[in-house]
Amino acid sequence: MSSGADIFPAEVVESVSSHIREVPDFPARGVLFRDITPLIADAEAFSALINILAERYRGKVDAVAGLESRGFILGAPLAVALGVGMLTVRKAGRLPGPVVGVDYELEYGSARMELQPFTVQDGMRVLVIDDVLATGGTAAAAFDLIEQAGGVPVGLCVLLELADLGGRAYLADKFPVEAVLAY
Repeated sequence: MSSGADIFPAEVVESVSSHIREVPDFPARGVLFRDITPLIADAEAFSALINILAERYRGKVDAVAGLESRGFILGAPLAVALGVGMLTVRKAGRLPGPVVGVDYELEYGSARMELQPFTVQDGMRVLVIDDVLATGGTAAAAFDLIEQAGGVPVGLCVLLELADLGGRAYLADKFPVEAVLAY
């Protein structure tokens, strides 16, 4: 498993962990929501996270693809720190065309993600980034979109992994997965 202090400095992992707020029974009874708002509100902690991610991926990627919507919060500053562009992978109907789209199954139904293919150059190495890895469906859809557009997904980086939901196992045969924290 590639997560936490195995690949990221312990002090950054501890800082991130200390800035995650646990909210019981949100958005529904029985769910423990992990809120990243305190982390992104703390300039020093958020900057340290982005800097360590930039160190890890510098020279290895040509673009960062943020997944709607919290992946944008992590992806934009990481792309700037790396000196590369950011791609937006969005829910259906939120990007003006042309777009490529992928339908995928969720634990409670189905969804569609889209990408503007003209933002991806042939052979572009793309890191997918999001706040949480749960079942892996959204990340798998993003990998598919990037490939459809001519890019080469190089892996997934997430802030938080919900290990019991099996996303890593679902994606393991396809692409490397790295998480700052795993629960």
